[in-house]
Amino acid sequence: MIRSATGSVLTMLAAAVRLVASVVGGLILLYAVFVFFEANPANPLVEFTGGVRRSLGGFTEGLFNPSDPKIAETVNTALAALVWVVGGNLASKAITRLAPAGSARSKA
Repeated sequence: MIRSATGSVLTMLAAAVRLVASVVGGLILLYAVFVFFEANPANPLVEFTGGVRRSLGGFTEGLFNPSDPKIAETVNTALAALVWVVGGNLASKAITRLAPAGSARSKA
């Protein structure tokens, strides 16, 4: 019984980690699209996604510096989104592996 409950909690935690990482990655990628197509920076949606990018995806700012600043920001932002999605999936799989045998593993 305890194994089943632990497995269920870990499975739900893994799904939550994957969901949060995917949403963050999606918002950052949306900002990359806004930058590439030169969306109005005063638009509230562009401001919001830009804030997410600066707060949670700032680790790739200035990573690549092509001559065109628009391309540089788009590539760096898209890379941050990719890191979030791949990292979230890897973390989710690691959490799922912690589940006791016979519970979450057999369902995955």
